[in-house]
Amino acid sequence: MTEEQNTEPSAYPIGARVCAELAGSFLVCFAIYMICTFGTSIYGLDLAYIVVGTALAYAVVTAMLGRVSGGQFNPAITVAAILTGKTKVVAGILYVIVQVVGAIAAAGAVRWILPTSQTVTMKTWLTPAVNGYGTGSVSSATTSSASVSFGISMAIVVEVIAAIIIIAVAMRHTDANGKPNATYAPVIGAAYGLGVAMTYTVTGAALNPARATGIALFGQNQGLSTQPLQQLWIFWLAPVLAAAIVALVMIIADMASKRKPKTPADAPIDEATDAEADAHDIAVDAAVNAAPQVPSTNPEQ
Repeated sequence: MTEEQNTEPSAYPIGARVCAELAGSFLVCFAIYMICTFGTSIYGLDLAYIVVGTALAYAVVTAMLGRVSGGQFNPAITVAAILTGKTKVVAGILYVIVQVVGAIAAAGAVRWILPTSQTVTMKTWLTPAVNGYGTGSVSSATTSSASVSFGISMAIVVEVIAAIIIIAVAMRHTDANGKPNATYAPVIGAAYGLGVAMTYTVTGAALNPARATGIALFGQNQGLSTQPLQQLWIFWLAPVLAAAIVALVMIIADMASKRKPKTPADAPIDEATDAEADAHDIAVDAAVNAAPQVPSTNPEQ
């Protein structure tokens, strides 16, 4: 086995790949939760900080662990990889499970280390980190004062479009076995950064069902405007729908590429082939007709 083959995710034992996805999901989600809680609640940092922080989190962790598992760290990317044959079904199911477990563990760790008091409650910390729409949006206080709201339709649209970009980038920069190429880490980080810029003010930028699930569990019953678990289904539906769209487009494109359409350049070749076949048939008929006829020895004829 060559050195290049050794770097393919499929060349690693399934246990190593699953552990890489678990660790990667934990690290990415822990970083995002910390960026959203401490960064916005204490320092009041703006959207650019969250965009850059999220992009760096995915890029750095992918650079660390991508060669082992493929660097998916997102159930939606895993679903697309399964549908397109880049990831085996059993491995994909295990990936999704540990991705969610890693995110829950990250949310639990952040919840455990967050300090609270009578004036600084858990709601203060979690509001900018929990995903939601409408009254659950991070922009709810601002938009409600202007008598507008980011409803469910807008939440689905922006999450689906952003997820399509992320998943398409992931599929484009991995080979048929799910092995990332040399540019995978920076481009996937950039894709997540773009996705956050598009969606954070509307939904808090889920983009990843595992990321949304982990913090929703620990944000439940913490005095938030909306119970996160009531809106969580949107943050599974939108990225999984995006995964199905990307996979469908890839499958159709692959089928179309396998067809070899006849071009005008092929016409002379086809005509020459047909002429040769006709000439051969004429020569065979002429040879048969020119052959001497052997008299029959049958008395009855």
